[in-house]
Amino acid sequence: MEPRPSVLFVCLGNICRSPLAEAAFRRRAAEAGLCADADSAGTADYHVGSPPDERSIAEAARHGIDIANYKGRQVLMRDFMRFTHILALDHSNLENLQRLAPPDATARVGLLMDAVPGREGAAVADPYYGGEENFRDTWEDVDMAAKALVERFTDRA
Repeated sequence: MEPRPSVLFVCLGNICRSPLAEAAFRRRAAEAGLCADADSAGTADYHVGSPPDERSIAEAARHGIDIANYKGRQVLMRDFMRFTHILALDHSNLENLQRLAPPDATARVGLLMDAVPGREGAAVADPYYGGEENFRDTWEDVDMAAKALVERFTDRA
């Protein structure tokens, strides 16, 4: 029997994309009745302890989700054993994760959008330097991936 899914969503600073991915996955899992764990982290330590970007908070709120109390954190070595899946939101962070992964890692490390048929190999664009529309685009990508992940996890249960 497969272990309970636990997913860590990873971007660079853990204030824009990965908190939105965590929120989208939590919502999709709850809607499907899937018992799963989720968290988010960054490969850099720029925003450890900080709340998500105000634009991410606003975008999640547009979908009825409150992420204002999320706190930024950096990926830890123990995450590679704690989670069943560690999913990077872009290629640079995937490479960082692959370098960080200890030899005894049990988590499957991959790219988030690989979960979406037809979007394999795509990155979730970083909305940080853009406007609200960039955060809407990010939400669309991470929500699409969250839905695909939940479908994958519920199909194997």
